[in-house]
Amino acid sequence: QVQVVESGGGLVQAGGSLRLSCAASGISTSIGAMGWYRQAPGKQREWVATITRGGSTNYADSVEGRFTISRNNAKNTVLLQMNGLKPEDTAVYYCCVTSLWGTLYWGQGTQVTVSS
Repeated sequence: QVQVVESGGGLVQAGGSLRLSCAASGISTSIGAMGWYRQAPGKQREWVATITRGGSTNYADSVEGRFTISRNNAKNTVLLQMNGLKPEDTAVYYCCVTSLWGTLYWGQGTQVTVSS
């Protein structure tokens, strides 16, 4: 059974930091790209960052320079280090894992709240 589980969300003051973790298990193939998305209240889910199996990264303009994505292929985990948090970063953050067949797997989400 495929499981994608996020952790590390919480409440932080503006300017603070949080680190999100995501662990994937039960996927029968190797994992390709891993990424993070977020959804703020009343808004559509938006892409935050992606890391390929080879370690190449891409970030949304809104988080470039503040967030860092990394992964451990042996453990099928992906991290999102978030520094310089702003109130507009408040959202539910979702981990997304792609199998080498192209199937997407989503976690249940973890809440990040940044107070001003």
